[in-house]
Amino acid sequence: MDEHYDVIVLGTGLKECILSGIMSVNGRKVLHMDRNPYYGGESASITLEDLYKRFGLSEGPPENLGRSRDWSVDLIPKFLLASGQLVTMLLISMSEKNQIKRFLMFVTAFNEDKPRTFEGVDLETTTMRDLYGRFDLGQDVIDFVGHALALHQTDDYLDQPCLQTIYRIKLYSSSLGQYGQSPYLYPLYGLGELPQGFARLSAIYGGLYMLNKPIDDIIMENGRVVGVKLEGMVAYCKQLICDPSYVPDRVRKTGQVIRVICILSHPIRNTNDVSSCHIIIPQKQVHRKSDIFVRMISYAQLVAAQGKYIAIASTTVETAEPEKEIEPALRLLEPIDKKFVAISDLYEPTDNGLESQIFCSCSYDASTDFETACNDIKDIYKHMTGTDFNFENLKRKKTDVFGEG
Repeated sequence: MDEHYDVIVLGTGLKECILSGIMSVNGRKVLHMDRNPYYGGESASITLEDLYKRFGLSEGPPENLGRSRDWSVDLIPKFLLASGQLVTMLLISMSEKNQIKRFLMFVTAFNEDKPRTFEGVDLETTTMRDLYGRFDLGQDVIDFVGHALALHQTDDYLDQPCLQTIYRIKLYSSSLGQYGQSPYLYPLYGLGELPQGFARLSAIYGGLYMLNKPIDDIIMENGRVVGVKLEGMVAYCKQLICDPSYVPDRVRKTGQVIRVICILSHPIRNTNDVSSCHIIIPQKQVHRKSDIFVRMISYAQLVAAQGKYIAIASTTVETAEPEKEIEPALRLLEPIDKKFVAISDLYEPTDNGLESQIFCSCSYDASTDFETACNDIKDIYKHMTGTDFNFENLKRKKTDVFGEG
């Protein structure tokens, strides 16, 4: 404290830790603080005992769930998309195979730098609805492609230009086969390992970390941030990064998400007893505007006791009865040993931070991948630096503490 920093970061969620890491790698002097005694913020992974405490259950976990330290429960369920060669995994009728085959061949061959691969499609005027019609795809296939491959959460994309969805499908397709049969990756011991990894990267390049430090105030001069006050002292800065909880007067509520953490003693039915899986229930199948997501992991990923499973169902809240909205997912998981229901407000910053130099991240949405989170990171970085985010800059330098190798 009482020192000058280029950047102060408040909160150790994944977004904040990634930004802290790249700022330190780029030579910025960074102070990173969190009011919590652990890394991860809302995207932390916690023990079973801490999970019971978080939901106000004073009795604690029963003995039949094993040791608390054998559990690492993610508060925000996400997978990571990998990349690799295309593997077709579509459950469609025989009569639709030719149409979907032609469509996937078109998407696979598509290259924005090679107009001949457009096959006459005008990228600026052709909507995704029009493109589906061009290949005569049925509604079930459209639901599958739009929500399970392109990972759209609503059908709004249907009437938007098709280019973005084409690239979403190519991303999913290229993720298949990279590290196994699934297009997703998941770190052993839970997602909480990710922010800690980026925090270590920041520390390697001089970033200073302080946990269990709730700040007293954010100091402003002439509408611009100049520091934060803590325990009677001020740490000065030129820019500040934070999650919405640190600046409630600079964010607006955009909705809610419901997440239900379920403890199971069995894999999900009809999944061939896999130890992990990702299920998307397209919104039209359950008469909703938003998809419902289910992510299951288990002892195989070192996040649960032997023979136990963690399934987390999530969706965007649309009614005054969110628990009823999530029921289609919970029925897939029965019988459920124990469930923990959390309804969280979603926030986004009211401005881009250019005037105040306070750059606030958005809340994590209901989706089970990090694509929207990465977009948020890139937007904040560009507003802070005026340049595009370059993931290459996060790679370890040869001269760092790990040596030349």
